[in-house]
Amino acid sequence: MTLAEATSLLAGAPATGPRPETWADLGCGAGLFTFALAQSLPPGSLIHAVDKEPVALQPLPNPKQVELRPCQFDFVQEGLPFQALDGVLMANSLHFVRDKTAFLQQLAPLLRPTAQWLIVEYDTLRSNPWVPFPIDFAGLRALFATAGYRQVRKLGERPSLYSRAPLYATLITHT
Repeated sequence: MTLAEATSLLAGAPATGPRPETWADLGCGAGLFTFALAQSLPPGSLIHAVDKEPVALQPLPNPKQVELRPCQFDFVQEGLPFQALDGVLMANSLHFVRDKTAFLQQLAPLLRPTAQWLIVEYDTLRSNPWVPFPIDFAGLRALFATAGYRQVRKLGERPSLYSRAPLYATLITHT
């Protein structure tokens, strides 16, 4: 996937204001979606790019000069060292979390009341070695409704290169 395709998949999100924001990209990999998110954040924002492998962000355009702070740790096994996050991005990483309800409860104190989630996942319930704990769009909607979020909006969909299940992108908010 290219940066333009990732940015297009996230089109319409997040809803940001004029002040800089702080986000965490959990499971950032090489940072494709980190950079896609950076395109929509206000200048002066910060994204904590988290991965359990050493973070080596690819050299992609960052026209708003959003600060990208690489952080190596396992977000599933270790608590997050962040506070007052405006949002969380999880692109192809929520499927590594077995107990998603407990995970959301663990992150809740780290989020501002207006925090948003951007989720990119496979629309399937069939697990495999690369997607051990899948969550389809209906399951994601139910998960976040149970956690008190009022809006789960599908931003877009695209075919997956690796699976018959399409990828979907979702913006989740309290309002």
